[in-house]
Amino acid sequence: MASEPIEAALFTRPPALTAEQEEQYRTLEREGPLIVTDDSASPTQVSRQSSLFLARTPTHNTLQRVSTRGSTAFVKPEAKEGVQVSVNQLAEIHRKEGFKIVQFDKGTVSTSLLCLAVALGSSIVTGDMTGPTKEFGTTQEITNLTVTCFVIGFGIGPLFLAPLSEVLGRTVIYSISLFLFFVFTLPAPLSKNIATLVVTRQIAGIAASAPVCNVGGSIADVWEVKDRGAPMALFSGTLFIGPCLGPMIGGWIGERAGWRWIYWVLFVFVGVCWVLTLFIPETLAPVLLRRKAEKLRKETGDDTYQTLEELERLPFSEVLKIALIRPLVMLFTEPIVIFMSIYLSFVYSLLYLMFFAFPIAFVEIRGWGEGITGIAFVSIMLGIFLAGFLVPFNEKVYAKATQNGQYPEARLYPMMWGAFLMPAALFMFAFTGAYAHVHWIGVCISSGVFGFAMIMLYVSANSYIIDSYSSFAATAMAAKTLLRSEIGAMVPLFVNQMFHHMGFQYAGLLLALIATAIAPIPFVFYRYGEMIRLKSKRASKDRRVRDGAGGVSRAEKV
Repeated sequence: MASEPIEAALFTRPPALTAEQEEQYRTLEREGPLIVTDDSASPTQVSRQSSLFLARTPTHNTLQRVSTRGSTAFVKPEAKEGVQVSVNQLAEIHRKEGFKIVQFDKGTVSTSLLCLAVALGSSIVTGDMTGPTKEFGTTQEITNLTVTCFVIGFGIGPLFLAPLSEVLGRTVIYSISLFLFFVFTLPAPLSKNIATLVVTRQIAGIAASAPVCNVGGSIADVWEVKDRGAPMALFSGTLFIGPCLGPMIGGWIGERAGWRWIYWVLFVFVGVCWVLTLFIPETLAPVLLRRKAEKLRKETGDDTYQTLEELERLPFSEVLKIALIRPLVMLFTEPIVIFMSIYLSFVYSLLYLMFFAFPIAFVEIRGWGEGITGIAFVSIMLGIFLAGFLVPFNEKVYAKATQNGQYPEARLYPMMWGAFLMPAALFMFAFTGAYAHVHWIGVCISSGVFGFAMIMLYVSANSYIIDSYSSFAATAMAAKTLLRSEIGAMVPLFVNQMFHHMGFQYAGLLLALIATAIAPIPFVFYRYGEMIRLKSKRASKDRRVRDGAGGVSRAEKV
């Protein structure tokens, strides 16, 4: 569809809404946006898709902005029902053949690489924790704060970086935050005391949280709900592969060159990733639309060219207030957010627990060196890669389950498999890692199963949260990230004492029992998730129903 001139009238200030219209708008906003497929579509021919964004309903003569994965356009509906609407294309590049492939290369892969950098930064320092402990004459627990404070930053940063990205755009936030991560990594290898090391790691962790909280949004900007499986798997995979690579790389560097060189290598890698952010394309539709309006104002000198977001934009102080409060509200009032966050927090904590449990199992019990112990993390990576290879199969299962309509609970099939495998992996880890006479391959096999189950759980749960809260997905993910990061940050503070005082076997057994206790969560939501969503003010209203004849599930909008 060729681009058409955009009339100034399309940007005029809309009239105030009545209370009834405002309520109707809010209801439709939760259900999803309107998508106009051609220039001659009438309001009755417009379809709705829950993963996109709605500006206004076509029930009154008001400017409406429609954003789709294929276009960003203004729609000016007429006052009378049945009169055809006019669509003016604003982003024709989205129509070009192969756009998704281009975006997957430039956007999804690039932003996932940023996640790899920050995930690597969280764990690479565990390759040599004894070096700074001895050099600065401090305790192991104090040195462990270099990990704890960094991970705490993952939870704090999204509370203000996520809303900032909605105002400034995703690429600006990526670039600024990675630059700050780059800058505050430099003092670490130059530090003269442990306080400098801990404080700069805290600031670096806050800056590094931008990719963690915004890459999911970047994926949602470009990919349809039915196509998000592979990008989400790539995103989640880098979040977990990075922590596995960290101890392996850090162990070899620390053993041969000293702990300061671990930070130098991280400094260089983050710098390269920062340069990469300068070439990542913007994907957030409202920002692209606003830039187009700004260009038109500059070219024409006509200030009436305004987007609806500009007309209705809240002060940033109010946006920040909402961003700080709403995740906490959802974390305590939305059952899906509460229990999925608890589950993912436990899984995330297990990964960081492995950074300290592996040295106990291999260095203390079996007498291995730190470099060789780092190689053992390859077993977790193999499990992660295997789970990634199963993504096409999982997508086929999802497509079959939603062939007559999409509903969030269809995302839970991989999570239900992971809920079975996680306790099995932890039971095996407890009984193989505790004894030197048990072959080391048992620990590695259990770790591989753990990595496989971890990705099955994490990708599925993230997709379920995003699909369940289409309009509030960013807030729901921020709530999950906050709880996950704070709980994960606590692990380095007690894991050594836990395994030493309880004994390796019983500490591992405790973790396996916890995994068993929370395993029913995905099954409960598969059965009752729809009912819970229908009672929520913020969740998607997609319903799964059964066809009378074949019993095949389909979905419908309420």
